[in-house]
Amino acid sequence: MVQLPKTLDDAIAQAKDATQAALNDGNSRVQVELVFPEIALQAQSIAWQFIPIFTKYGSGLKVLFPDAGAAALARRDWGEIPFKVSDIGTSRSPIELKVQPEDEAFLIVSPSAVEVNQVEKLCNLAGDRPCVLLNPQLEDLKVVGIGYAARQLRERFLNTIESSYYLQPLDNAALVRSYPGLWQIWLETENNYQLLAEEPQKPVGDAIEQILARGTGTSDTDEPTPAPAKKPGLLTNLQRFLNALSR
Repeated sequence: MVQLPKTLDDAIAQAKDATQAALNDGNSRVQVELVFPEIALQAQSIAWQFIPIFTKYGSGLKVLFPDAGAAALARRDWGEIPFKVSDIGTSRSPIELKVQPEDEAFLIVSPSAVEVNQVEKLCNLAGDRPCVLLNPQLEDLKVVGIGYAARQLRERFLNTIESSYYLQPLDNAALVRSYPGLWQIWLETENNYQLLAEEPQKPVGDAIEQILARGTGTSDTDEPTPAPAKKPGLLTNLQRFLNALSR
């Protein structure tokens, strides 16, 4: 059973282990999601910590950032490296020109819905070569829309991506998944945290609210009600840690 991390470093360590396990099981499209507002500011440093997963590929690794500026900054900061760093490409620079036979694995850093078509093209061209999406945000409704088009995108591409690690703080709770485990909702208690539910599919919206309501005793239930959180717990401390990073 996955234990909730106390720091961002703990979360990244868990995410790396889970991602390696997913790749070892033959999943070629996997994603890591650390759902904190502050995490975007740490994209480059977090990506650097994932590089050891791809050590065996050597120069066959290609790290892709959303734009040329972010890629140039990474090349400057990382110095002498054996792998390639580039950007995901635009309509003026087709991704087809950026996938070469010698490319063996891809780490795609913080792609947004603006780049979703390029990410899909890349994954299709990669075939069974590993593609790891780090903190993707590919479903922005303002960009991809709603209804038939969004449903097509989800069925055609997004549903083919395996979630290797997911961590999202909620209100005195957290939603977490570490491959190959189930989706878990944890609730902070006075001195610790308590597992409220495990689900085979990611719970969203009302499903999360219902689980938390049962766990906190705000709805009729026969389940035990944990003590309310009265002092900062692990999730609160983790959020404070992330807040400090953004200053």
